[in-house]
Amino acid sequence: MIPVIGLVVGVAIGLLLQPTVPSELQPYVPIAIIAALDAVVGAARALIEGRFDDRVFVISFVSNVAIAAVMVFLGDQLGVGSQLSTGVIVVLGIRIFANAAAIRRLIFHA
Repeated sequence: MIPVIGLVVGVAIGLLLQPTVPSELQPYVPIAIIAALDAVVGAARALIEGRFDDRVFVISFVSNVAIAAVMVFLGDQLGVGSQLSTGVIVVLGIRIFANAAAIRRLIFHA
């Protein structure tokens, strides 16, 4: 229940304050969101399968976001930022859809 309350409070604060992202960090936000979404969908699958572990979720969440951000940063430094960003999005997108398909099979047995 506490995570749900924290989510509601966080969304309310975000809507009220309407924070802006500094222009230097804007290339990293979409990648961080996709990486975080990958961890959340993976956690949902693990929860349905009965093998969810909160430590694994937190480590997966933080490491996915950090690794994706580092990859995009390195891509920017090498001059191939957009190509590397696309690659990260494709790989994480494939993982998200694979986990979503597994969740669908588990729920609907199809």
